Amino acid sequence: MRDSIKNILFGLLGGGMVMILFLALQPKHNNTASDNELKDIERLSVQPESLSIHRTAFASVPQDVDFVDAADRTVNSVVHIRTEMTRRGSSYDDFFGSLREYLYGMPNQARPNVLVGFGSGVVLSDDGYIVTNNHVVEGAEKIEVTFNDRRQLNAVVIGNDPSTDLALIKVEAKDLPFLVFGDSDKTKVGEWVLAVGNPFNLTSTVTAGIISAKARNINILGSRSSIESFIQTDAVINRGNSGGALVNTLGELIGINAAIASHTGVYEGYSFAIPGNIVRKVVDDLIRYGEPQRAFLGVEIREMTTDLAKEVGQDVIRGVYIAKTTDNGGAAAAGIKSGDVIRRVNGSEVNSLSQLLEVVGQHRPGDKVNVEVFRKNKLVNFDVIIKNQSGTTDLVKREERFFNDNLGATLERVSASDKKSLGIQHGLRISEINDGVLKRGGISKGFIITTVNGKRIDSREDLESALGSQKGQSTRIQGVYPNGMKISFEFVG
Repeated sequence: MRDSIKNILFGLLGGGMVMILFLALQPKHNNTASDNELKDIERLSVQPESLSIHRTAFASVPQDVDFVDAADRTVNSVVHIRTEMTRRGSSYDDFFGSLREYLYGMPNQARPNVLVGFGSGVVLSDDGYIVTNNHVVEGAEKIEVTFNDRRQLNAVVIGNDPSTDLALIKVEAKDLPFLVFGDSDKTKVGEWVLAVGNPFNLTSTVTAGIISAKARNINILGSRSSIESFIQTDAVINRGNSGGALVNTLGELIGINAAIASHTGVYEGYSFAIPGNIVRKVVDDLIRYGEPQRAFLGVEIREMTTDLAKEVGQDVIRGVYIAKTTDNGGAAAAGIKSGDVIRRVNGSEVNSLSQLLEVVGQHRPGDKVNVEVFRKNKLVNFDVIIKNQSGTTDLVKREERFFNDNLGATLERVSASDKKSLGIQHGLRISEINDGVLKRGGISKGFIITTVNGKRIDSREDLESALGSQKGQSTRIQGVYPNGMKISFEFVG
């Protein structure tokens, strides 16, 4: 028994000595560590202790990002939009079909097909203003809006801007939930965002991602003057999400979802949104004036390259190179010259045409902007009064609608942006149509009258003069639908 106890004591003593020897041999990292050793330890501390993280085998994921509040603030302000548009036949069928109806008083039994489209929209005010993409409602004869609570209301188009692919529609309602704008200029690459849409007429859906890039130009609007400076995100967006909201984690609107890059028609990882600051300015224009107010700096630019940077004396590739200033533009009047390099506009860095268009596009003709340029190895600032495309500071307003009894229709002037997108120089759009020769001839709302018996029509006076000179004779009307299809129509009266 005594031997057994003795063996146990020796064993414990031996184990203790081994432990003491092991500890004595370990490197000391506490107060006795050298300065170099402390620096090494600091470099290994990749996260502060105050940050709550969840450690996995692959990455450290922040747990303080909460999408619940942002989603809750957004879903009830995003709506489903359903549009209807009549698919017309050929010009031949329209002309002779209308003539048969006029002569024999018999409606065409072959009803034209109705095209149905879908999209999303974002409520911006409690009294029913809703922003969406222009391509969602363009040419629509009927617009139906479904809210997240399943209410359905008809909407009318207040105005549109093809150069930014934005449109403003309105429903008659009160006390609607709506979104407020955030500052899209302050968004950062890598920032969390939510994409909210209502593509299936069920309820609003939410997806999350990050901002992948800013000021993307993907050449989808088809005009040199179009503002393409998209926010790129990897949040999942599919067909029907066009016109939906891109919001930050505070639930603020920072963009309107507009497009996806896809070979299959479904999401492949690249989604694009129109920056919220552009949206806010265009919407304000449409409410105030009925027309978007485009401002131009008055320069023709080239993207910077390594060779061009060396040529102007820059050791970095920054800014955009001014190849030419327009004679009646604001830049030339302020003293900016060809060969200058624009670095900043109102404090915002400009390193591409997309960024320049985005910054200037937030202003109206007559506004003053500060332009910083690089010239002869130094930075020079100029205050520039930006102008419209005609070289003036005038703002344009849409002419009031008027009713023409001869045609049985209410008409309005066509916006400059719509004229440009359709390739026409003049025209009056039919905004409402009642019983009369146009309705009997199968002409529908949205049709743009461009000529009457070969005379250009661009105002109420033009139309009344052309119709008044043809009383008792055959009158030939030519025009175009928003989808680009041209129509000829003839009647006697």
